[in-house]
Amino acid sequence: MKPSRVRYGVVGFALSLAVLSYMQRVAISQAAGPISADLGLSKAQMGMVFGAFGLSYALFELPMGLLGDRLGVRRVLTQVVLAWSMFTALTGAAWNLVSMWIVRFLFGAGEAGCFPNLTRMLSHWLPRGERVKAQALMWACTRWGGAVTPPLALLGISLLGWRWAFVAFALLGVIWCVAFLLSFKEDPADHPKVNAAELALLQESRSLVSHQGVRLSQLLLRPQIFLLVLQYFCFSYVWYFYVTWLPSWLEEARGQSPAATAALAVLPLLAGGFGSLVSGMLPLRIPRRAIAFFGFAATALLLLLVPHLAGVGAAMAAMAAASFCSDLTMPISWNACVEIGKRYTATTAAAMNMLGNLAGFIAPVVGGVILQRTGSDWNILIYMMAGFAAISAVCWLFLDPEAEPSDSADDAAVPAELDAESVPPAI
Repeated sequence: MKPSRVRYGVVGFALSLAVLSYMQRVAISQAAGPISADLGLSKAQMGMVFGAFGLSYALFELPMGLLGDRLGVRRVLTQVVLAWSMFTALTGAAWNLVSMWIVRFLFGAGEAGCFPNLTRMLSHWLPRGERVKAQALMWACTRWGGAVTPPLALLGISLLGWRWAFVAFALLGVIWCVAFLLSFKEDPADHPKVNAAELALLQESRSLVSHQGVRLSQLLLRPQIFLLVLQYFCFSYVWYFYVTWLPSWLEEARGQSPAATAALAVLPLLAGGFGSLVSGMLPLRIPRRAIAFFGFAATALLLLLVPHLAGVGAAMAAMAAASFCSDLTMPISWNACVEIGKRYTATTAAAMNMLGNLAGFIAPVVGGVILQRTGSDWNILIYMMAGFAAISAVCWLFLDPEAEPSDSADDAAVPAELDAESVPPAI
């Protein structure tokens, strides 16, 4: 009997939601000019608006990861997608700095549950070899979704104005929720179209997600967790430039028109998508930590070149290459959450992404303050990005998820009933 292919439909839901989430979060960078002009916002204030998303995303990551591990991804994902779609639409209703900041903060709180729960969903529904490839494809799609957003947002703003453009983006989330609720089952064993052969193929993955292992408090105190979240914080500090300040840098520092800016802003996200995809396709015999180290090291070197390249084409080529190299690490980082976290996959992923999106708050706010106080010296921002990429590279000299010790000793030391109290079983 050949295995059925229901799991590929689950991958389709993951890919489509990943694209949707990035389209809705990236759209504001293209709308920054009209929003600033309409609401009278300075660069520092616009930086605060950009940072509101990252702050709430970071604050709500762990709670959303814990909910996913406890309540299941079907329930949590449906609720968070509906919530963030509502606040995407309400972005168009903002009338001043405070209202815009609150709406974007609440939008970030909704999106916080997305990727930790998608990671748990894929770890439950895919065998290991397919899981790594699916993570790579998912992160490639997020980048490509973000890459097509600037021209789509520009078109939407031109046709509808920036306020109604956000309403149009929000409707896509509602459509996704309806399809997801009609088709997705939490456990492959509960899906009527999963046959015995596919269920047998997924048995190891289902066991991994339900593996008791160490208590949550012990897991989060491991040195490997510290290194994992630190390297992701630094990675995200660099990446958030591409979805916040990049269009402004192209217009102000490189003298590009809005249309040229929309076209050029695509390049780092487009290249990053290919980086994620290439990483997932590389043979498993190549150590993932080596790929991550060289990816971040190359990112740092390429970013150091950008301020010294006079032509905008050469500068954007270097920035796109830097994005490609750093995104080689994306499927590696997220699969490490499964290898290290096991039963607490969503919580481990949430801890990592929490620090990543804390960088999403800090980077644009710090960037706005620096630009305000230095008369728009963009080179300082780019040199700082190179420094953070170098820190990520150093982390991977010591971080090795594949060498994670067995939890059997911890299992013996911690009674099952005590572990069950730390995170209740899924219901």
